[in-house]
Amino acid sequence: MEAEDNMMSNTLRKTLLVLNCIILAIGNCGGPIIMRLYFVKGGNRIWLSSFTQTAGWPIIFIPLLISYFHRRKTQVPPNTINLILMKYPVFIATAVIGLLTGLDDYFYAYGVARLPVSTSSIIIASQLAFTAFFAFLLVKQKFTAYSVNAIVLLTAGAGVLALHTSSDRPKGESSKLYVLGFLMTLAAAALYGLILPMVELMYMKAKQAITYNLVLEIQLVMCFFATLFCTVGMLINKDFQAIPREARAYELGETKYYVVIVWSAVIWQCFFLGAIGVIYCASSLVSGIMIAVLLPVTEILAVIFFHEKFQAEKGVALVLSLWGFVSYFYGEIKRNETKDDQSKDQKSQSQATEMTPIAVP
Repeated sequence: MEAEDNMMSNTLRKTLLVLNCIILAIGNCGGPIIMRLYFVKGGNRIWLSSFTQTAGWPIIFIPLLISYFHRRKTQVPPNTINLILMKYPVFIATAVIGLLTGLDDYFYAYGVARLPVSTSSIIIASQLAFTAFFAFLLVKQKFTAYSVNAIVLLTAGAGVLALHTSSDRPKGESSKLYVLGFLMTLAAAALYGLILPMVELMYMKAKQAITYNLVLEIQLVMCFFATLFCTVGMLINKDFQAIPREARAYELGETKYYVVIVWSAVIWQCFFLGAIGVIYCASSLVSGIMIAVLLPVTEILAVIFFHEKFQAEKGVALVLSLWGFVSYFYGEIKRNETKDDQSKDQKSQSQATEMTPIAVP
């Protein structure tokens, strides 16, 4: 009976992994495409576009409620199950990270407004290099030959694009705005590279068990405060008054304008939920590999839907970025294998010590 339960549990986990991979793929590839669609067809409200990246946070209530009722059903006694798991210090830390995420959303939206998707996606890939650097500073994660190699390759990829900034500048856009968009996208990659180690540091200092439910709560609070940050920006920039006018002038029509806005929020939330789900069902390494593998897919979709040019320098930058990803994740795999071997050796030594007979004096 126990073997059957384990088999069902493994089957369920694999099913959930596949489902979350699909959700992650939709969010990772669809988010930049639909955001660029908003700008290409006449949208120009950057704060509104920033807002849509996290405005789908209420969707997180669905898995949270499902998980809550499942815990009430399976755990005894059910009246001991807490609806909210997050403690106050974690809430404060999450709120601060959420505000930083809102700023990061603005940087990214500005970049997407000015750059082709095929360019901004490659620049964003450099966040892995920033993550490795800030992880070294905040959580003392050591550099390895693989991570250093990844940083060099990702930096080189962004550098190749920077040297050919004029070749894919959208029609009618000034060189100054294009360069500013490039720098803002790079700033988005750097800030996100800081946010990820900050989240890891918060997990380390949380003083409570990090469960899937708690991670969902953290994601919900982060997205809420990021959305709040962007809402303040929209109010200051008077975006809410401008939305009806912009909708009437939108190239695809007023109704499709609102459809694009709503679907942008939903698709971006798919990215967050998919990433969390893959980490829970597999590991953060698998989630990172998925995002890396999907980078060329985003490039292809940008070329198909927006007829973006894919010059030789973009191809070189893409290859360098993928090479950097492979180097980094291979290093992580080797590091995890070393850790597993060390833990097995320690366990074997411990068992051998316990089995050693005590000599009688």
